[in-house]
Amino acid sequence: MQKQPDFKLLIAHPAHFLALGFGSGLAPKAPGTFGTLVAFPLFYYIAHYTLIEQLAIIAVLFIMGIYFCEVAGKAIGVSDHGSIVWDEIASMMLVLTITPNQWQWWLVAFGLFRLFDIWKPFPIRQCDAKLKGGFGVMFDDLLAAIYAMICLQGLLWILL
Repeated sequence: MQKQPDFKLLIAHPAHFLALGFGSGLAPKAPGTFGTLVAFPLFYYIAHYTLIEQLAIIAVLFIMGIYFCEVAGKAIGVSDHGSIVWDEIASMMLVLTITPNQWQWWLVAFGLFRLFDIWKPFPIRQCDAKLKGGFGVMFDDLLAAIYAMICLQGLLWILL
């Protein structure tokens, strides 16, 4: 049975709090977009580390996200409910690892990631349909991040 996520669910379990992006996933409209925005201040805290350290931290966040999203999905009754945004947070942080530290590029990175996360070109849509549970929730956004990173690198190569 599907449960509508609310503040009570958010604070019922630490995994819910994190899966719902510290509450950003409770936004009544576009929770994925609000969740994606949470990645920016979180990335800011790791931006001073080397790329390898950033990637290691994000890999840990991804692996932890499998658990968070699994627990929250079961509590809500829907594996990939729109309020579950940890996948957007971790994946957007990955995109930011290759994004120049300028607001204009961060805006481009945000737009590209949201485009691929919403559009779900091949094979993202197929993976989203077949893979369930916490891993499925995290994996399709990882693919969207990879698409965004490829496009961002192409833009950087062309313009810089």
